[in-house]
Amino acid sequence: MPTNEQRREAAKRKLERQLERRAQRARKRQLLTIAGSVLAVVLVAGGVAAVYFVTKGDDSTTDTAAACAYPSSPEPAAKPVDPPKADGVEATDDTITASIETNQGNIGLTLDNSKSPCTVNNFYSLASQGYYDNTTCHRIVNGASLKVLQCGDPSATGAGGPGYTFADEYPTPPGGPDPTATQPSDLYKRGVVAMANAGPGTNGSQFFLVFGDSQLPAAYTIFGTVDETGLETLDRIAANGIAPPPNTPPAPEGSPDPEDGSPKQPVELTSVRMDN
Repeated sequence: MPTNEQRREAAKRKLERQLERRAQRARKRQLLTIAGSVLAVVLVAGGVAAVYFVTKGDDSTTDTAAACAYPSSPEPAAKPVDPPKADGVEATDDTITASIETNQGNIGLTLDNSKSPCTVNNFYSLASQGYYDNTTCHRIVNGASLKVLQCGDPSATGAGGPGYTFADEYPTPPGGPDPTATQPSDLYKRGVVAMANAGPGTNGSQFFLVFGDSQLPAAYTIFGTVDETGLETLDRIAANGIAPPPNTPPAPEGSPDPEDGSPKQPVELTSVRMDN
């Protein structure tokens, strides 16, 4: 039976092959576009007959390349990791699934590569490098309008990241959401997976899993959903209660659990692996 290290290496090699194929297709499309533009100029007097050859293009793929960038952040990485490859990332409709193994149960994810390709590419890269393995979900919120479990920081402080950042994707509009707009009620529903951030364009490694419909501005990139088994796991974690933040004065006896803190029973991610 292959070890975790062997599985990670195999997943990493598979990711590298996938990214290289994407880059090759992107380069091929670019060459076809350039060639088509030149042909259109040269044969403009040729009329309709030239159009077929210019626009026929490459029928083997309809993928759209995404403009991804992962610049270094001022803060060092909480755990050594390489940034994702940014070239040839495509917004395909391919289904990408991942499995999170925790000490409280498994959580299956389906990642949305068509709407948030740079984010999925980042998660794929981090998971394939073992960045999330043996880390702790440091925060849980179980309030009336926000119900999330936050993970992805190896330092478990809420401030750790991979040493780089990347831009927001779906559903965040360019420039960020309108702060005066009414918070949407149908985006961050139960089962959504989204990126945590410290402001526009500060995505890194931290993400949150929504276990109850939540009211949030469209400022957090949505990149997937949780399966039914994962939702059952999240419900158990939430039912275990919430521990107050460190250095919080003791609450009076009989007081309800706080709505924001760390899971009362620690949640450890023992393994995060890509299934395809």
